[in-house]
Formats: sequence, C-alpha cells, structure tokens
Amino acid sequence: MTTSKLRAIDSPSQSDSSSDEGVPVSVKIRQRIQEAQKRFHANDNIAEFIQPGELEKLLDEVAGKMEDVLSSLVIDTQSDHNTQDTARRVAKMYLKEIFKGRFETAPEVTEFPNVERLNELMIVGPITVRSACSHHLCPIMGKVWIGIMPNEHSNLIGLSKYARLIDWIMSRPQIQEEAVTQVADLLQSRMSPDGLAVVMDADHFCMQWRGVKDMDSRMINSVMRGSFLKNPNLRREFLSLVNHRKG
Repeated sequence: MTTSKLRAIDSPSQSDSSSDEGVPVSVKIRQRIQEAQKRFHANDNIAEFIQPGELEKLLDEVAGKMEDVLSSLVIDTQSDHNTQDTARRVAKMYLKEIFKGRFETAPEVTEFPNVERLNELMIVGPITVRSACSHHLCPIMGKVWIGIMPNEHSNLIGLSKYARLIDWIMSRPQIQEEAVTQVADLLQSRMSPDGLAVVMDADHFCMQWRGVKDMDSRMINSVMRGSFLKNPNLRREFLSLVNHRKG
C-alpha cells in the first residue's frame, strides 16, 4: 500500500477530532444525554454527562450568551461600570450556585445501620430551602420538614446530611410540587423507612415580582409515603408537631 493511501486512511480520524473543536460544549453534553436516551429537564441532574474541565467551558459559553442578552436589553456593558462583569457573574451564579444541583454529583452522605432498632417518629426541620421557579427563574424561599418512621433495616443519616441532600435537589429550576416528590424519592432510596413524610412551605417570588404582585402568597404541599399514608393517626401527629413548630 502506498504512503498516500495510508494517509487517506488516517485522515478521517484526524478530521473527526478537529471538527469537534468548534462545537459548543453545551451541544456535546446534550448529544451525550440524547444518545443515552435520558431526560434533561430543568430539575434533572446531568452531572454524569459532563466530562472533566467542561464545566468551566460551559461557564464561558453561558457568559457569552448572557452578554448577548444584556446587549438585546440595550444595556451598555462597555461604559457602564456596574454591568461590565455582570454576564460572567450571572453565568457563575447559575452554574456554581443556584443551579449547581444540575451539574454536580450528589453529596457524599454517610449512612449507618439502625443498631438500636429505632421505630418511633423522627422529625427533621425546619430546613431552609432556596430554589428558582422553572417558569420565570424567580426565587423560591421556604422551609422543609421531614418525618421518618424507621424500621430495624433502615439506614440512618446524620442530621446535617438532610440539608445537603435537600439543597442538592433544590439547587435546580424547580416546581414546588415536583421538588417535594424528588426529595421524598431520594430519602426513600437512601433510608428505606416504613414511612416518610415531606412538607414544604415556601414563598414564590414570581407572585411578588410580577403578575398580580401578591406579597402574601405562599404554597404548602406534602408527600406522604408508607405508614404516613396508611395511618391517619401518625399523619396527624406529624402534621400537628410541624404546625406547632411553625407557630
């Protein structure tokens, strides 16, 4: 085989790698997710599809597009000292703070066995939660209470770890009804209790900043699993204790 033919065989792989250089990192990540046939809704975690070093590239990409948004809002970011670095600040805030739960893996949580075979009602809360409404990206600020009915086979987790896990779920664009279900699913999978209850009480700034501008509007919702769903006395005890704590 001649040298020219060998070069012709080698060239496709070289052109493939070079053609990949101009592709935005967001497109690469999206392609991986789609090839795996997974969801990437606003409140989904996509950390497994992000390769090392890509989050910083994604930050650069978002910052560039945010600069275009400010330009389209007719804001002079060149001469206005207040907004010269706003695009990058906003990009960093989205990726590494308020939406970090989309891009980071779940926090490490030490689980330990229920050696004492605890089987009485446990309540954790209130835990402060901060999120953003996926409709308008306006803040959601509130409190969460967790009720657990463990059994002898349940895994127990440290008190501070509840806050870390819930923050990981809430640090994504959310709808409160879906967020509470995600919290319940995560704790159920970690602990395997006989019963699990989650109550969330939050202010929605999409009602306070825009629309009717109702300053007193709140949403309270709950998810009940296992014994909390089947046993009305247990459910009443949990809700009574939560309401007492709220008062």
